[in-house]
Amino acid sequence: MNPHDISRRELLVQGSAVLAGLAWLHAPLVAQAFPSRPGEEVIPWTDQPPANPVPEVVSNLHPWEELGAWLTPNDKFFRVAHYNKPVIDGKAWALEVTGLVKQSLRLTLPELKARPRQEVVFTLECSGNHGFPWFTSGIGTAKWGGTPLAPLLKDAGVLDQGIEVVFWGSDAGEEEVRQIKMPQHFARSMSLADAMNPHNLLCYEMNGDALPQPHGFPLRLIAPGWYGIANVKWLKRIEIRDTRFMGRFMARDYVTIREEQRNGDTVWTETSVGRALLKSVPVKVTRHNGQYRIIGAAWGAPIARVEVQIDEGPWVPASIDRSEEADFAWKIWSLEWAQAAPGEHTITSRAVDTQGHVQPAPDDPRIAKKRTYWESSGQVTRRIRIA
Repeated sequence: MNPHDISRRELLVQGSAVLAGLAWLHAPLVAQAFPSRPGEEVIPWTDQPPANPVPEVVSNLHPWEELGAWLTPNDKFFRVAHYNKPVIDGKAWALEVTGLVKQSLRLTLPELKARPRQEVVFTLECSGNHGFPWFTSGIGTAKWGGTPLAPLLKDAGVLDQGIEVVFWGSDAGEEEVRQIKMPQHFARSMSLADAMNPHNLLCYEMNGDALPQPHGFPLRLIAPGWYGIANVKWLKRIEIRDTRFMGRFMARDYVTIREEQRNGDTVWTETSVGRALLKSVPVKVTRHNGQYRIIGAAWGAPIARVEVQIDEGPWVPASIDRSEEADFAWKIWSLEWAQAAPGEHTITSRAVDTQGHVQPAPDDPRIAKKRTYWESSGQVTRRIRIA
């Protein structure tokens, strides 16, 4: 066993705190995680984000210090809405599967629930998270339940010329392109090969409850490993096409623009936001009996290790909690901070995946040459004052 991989039981069972620790360990799912010691105090970061200027678009953001669970409670999960926020009658609603298929399908919610059920624990991050000073907690982890997408597409019988799967939401608004105004529904797409991934779900449950209205009731797409924008809410139609889809949220918005050097020339690239990137962040610092601990999370790829830097000192390996794990869920890490001297400090973390890729520093060209706020996966530094 890796000496830096520790179990939550070891963190909780300490002297006279054994019974309290065991009770916490066996609490409901949403209360399990983020190593905790009875009586510990959370030291607030001094670099708190400014107020959210667009609560009608992004809402339900909570300070990192409040995170105390591996699974994020539904009422604590962040929300993003691009158009309206439709309230849908589940009894009258049905999902359509159309386009280049042998037979179109129309399935009610009970019919979808009658199909084989599957669950996935997935950490969902908005691709704009950390793209603005005020937007630092657009992330959450839930146990999503539903029926797999791939068998449904097989039942419809995708024709040979079908290459693109478009997911249409019920949320809608008005768009203007080249002085042409048009009503549009939210839509995102992926290739047929990506859509057929066995982990993709047509999701109607979140953490064991019916999918809440703000998160897409009655049905949403859950695409583990992809940024939140790809996980279409209020799903109403799935359409198979023979050309790439070029809607607003594929071709005009949620596009990462980056300056690159190629053979001495500067080239500007534009790529549509898709799969989540390797990332970690310090979550909180706690104090217990004069001892300090740094706790954080890492996600976006299979995590091999996490390293922490204090005040621009050497990188030190953190301990990864392996007692709560899932392929697409964040890993919780911690580091005992023995030399926490009074004064101002900076804390930075970086994740390393199993392929050896390292979360980039702010001066890495992948971050420094990026001109849009999407996919802000650079190393995160937090500031704290020890009294």
